Amino acid sequence: MIKNSILFLLLLVSTSICKAQLSGKEIAVLKSDLVKAVESSKLTDSLHEKLSKLPNRSGLLTAYLGTLEALKAKHAWNPYNKIKYVKVSLRTMQKAIDMDKENLEIRFMRFSIEHFTPGFLGFSKDLNVDRKEIIKHYQNRNFGIADDGLIKSVAKFMIDSKRCTAEEIKILKKFI
Repeated sequence: MIKNSILFLLLLVSTSICKAQLSGKEIAVLKSDLVKAVESSKLTDSLHEKLSKLPNRSGLLTAYLGTLEALKAKHAWNPYNKIKYVKVSLRTMQKAIDMDKENLEIRFMRFSIEHFTPGFLGFSKDLNVDRKEIIKHYQNRNFGIADDGLIKSVAKFMIDSKRCTAEEIKILKKFI
């Protein structure tokens, strides 16, 4: 259920990343396919291939590639491949953040990937940094192009993650 919530949140921001590079019909198909990709390794692979071929990827589009790489880890049965895909995903997410450091959606995507990655693997090193950055966006009401639905959904996810302090939860609750 939580994984579907994350994908729903990712779909909400997909419109903003793809407008310049995909038609309206392609965006609608992408949104639908991303939901299905959570349970389909073939679809995950084909979406990743399609998005990776787009020229001049924005930071947000790069973050979607990172998210698809995380889904590849979810679908892999071999533990070595799972770890390999998580590493690749987090490198891609770092590239996306380097391209657009102040983007709430990108920070949230990396936070959600690291949140669902088992802590003992040591890949969740940016959780606190991203959490603080996300909270900063809420404190400053700096949401960029995020719409109200996304703002509410991210706030709810952050609270439900049980990774926020009591003070941070107070800030987030103002947006639910």
